[in-house]
Amino acid sequence: APMAAAQQKHLDPLSALDTAFLLQEGPNAHMHIGGVAIFAGPPPAYEDLLDHIRARLDRVPRYRQRLADPPLGLGRPRWVDDPTFNLEYHVRHNGVASPGDERALRRLVARIFSQRLDRSKPLWEIMLVEGLEDDRFALISKTHHAVVDGIAGADITTALFDLTPKEQPDKVLTPWLARPLPAAAELVALNLNGTARDVAEAPVRAASTLADRLQLRRTLQGMSETAISIFRPAPASPLNQKIGPHRRVAFVDTRLEDFKQVKNVFGGTVNDVVLAVAAGALRHWMHERGLKTEGLELRAGVPVSTRGREEQGAMGNRITQLVAPLPVDVPDPVARLRIVQEAMAGQTSSREALGADTIAGSSDFAPPTILAQSTRMNLSTRSYNLRVTNVPGPQVPMYLLGRELQEIYPLSFLAGDRALAIAAMSYRGFVGFGLIADAEKLDDLEIVAEGVRASLAEYVGLAKRRQQRGRTSRKMPKKTAGA
Repeated sequence: APMAAAQQKHLDPLSALDTAFLLQEGPNAHMHIGGVAIFAGPPPAYEDLLDHIRARLDRVPRYRQRLADPPLGLGRPRWVDDPTFNLEYHVRHNGVASPGDERALRRLVARIFSQRLDRSKPLWEIMLVEGLEDDRFALISKTHHAVVDGIAGADITTALFDLTPKEQPDKVLTPWLARPLPAAAELVALNLNGTARDVAEAPVRAASTLADRLQLRRTLQGMSETAISIFRPAPASPLNQKIGPHRRVAFVDTRLEDFKQVKNVFGGTVNDVVLAVAAGALRHWMHERGLKTEGLELRAGVPVSTRGREEQGAMGNRITQLVAPLPVDVPDPVARLRIVQEAMAGQTSSREALGADTIAGSSDFAPPTILAQSTRMNLSTRSYNLRVTNVPGPQVPMYLLGRELQEIYPLSFLAGDRALAIAAMSYRGFVGFGLIADAEKLDDLEIVAEGVRASLAEYVGLAKRRQQRGRTSRKMPKKTAGA
């Protein structure tokens, strides 16, 4: 947390990628991410929650900052302290409108995620939701993608959780005072100086890259592979339609042990199994709609963190996106998994991942207009049909004001004529799937959720049978000569 806080300075410029996320936003494309965290026990008092968040905001200074746009678009926006910051605006309380069952909670979440964040304020919101079944409550969090890296997970909820059941909120030790807003001329000067510095440092960075010929060759090969991947369109599908502003969500609770069992029996990684389960879920959904899947291989955009170990805790998005097959046309689940495994083997450290990061980094020298055009191409083109994100979470209990976190369901965003996004996050042996979709285009989203459950159950059943056959064969007596 201290390292992260040190990186979040007043007047910091947005990175190229974070600026791109802002430029992608429109009336129907909301670039916020977040999720739903469900806790055991009675909810904390609203005032206690406010005090707790207020005491932890020093760990994420970006959450008291808003964006300042330079005049005439001369450079990127910069983060500035919000002089009118009001914590009560960002932390909401649903009061007596308790959602009760999960269906009502999903409707509330869908309504919240259908609304864009106000650009004139810090780009985040939290809602305390009381009255869930079985004596539980929830926190709904929503944060703009430009603020938080969805892979690194450095956001406000991370700062709020504790490893021990500490019931009393922290005391505010350091008062916060907003620094003065910059004048328009100062913003222009800062951006001009930043551009000049980048140009001056470019030869040094180029020489450093050229010093390692093997690295350069791998990078160039990766850039070529990435360009082919981006410009090769994904097949037409019912998932790829013009989206509207309204959202629908669904949740699926699963066990990490099941994914590990399938991985241990059939090989690959947990992420491979997540992708194969997603393919099975979409196959199930298409068949329920009466659609044919023969000869159809959908493609998933899979976000991958490119932040090195030495950069852990640094702010700004350091992610790239790989493309994975979702072979919905293959009836054999094990064959589907094999196809995913072969495609994803080693990609996170492959030439393709390196090339994608290099292309993204080159945007640092692009004027905002060119950056906007190139990023719209990346998100709007049909190189993949939907986003599938898998985020590893903590495997130890987490607490909020003494209440234990039980379940967490992440939610991604929709953009670029993609009506569905699937996200998964593991926590303490639990894997929560959060599905978000266009409310009109996928009014049967629950069927996709049913498909996730059914597909995982099928893989677990196959893994158990394979293990049982292996145990049986080891117990069989060996044949003796002449028998």
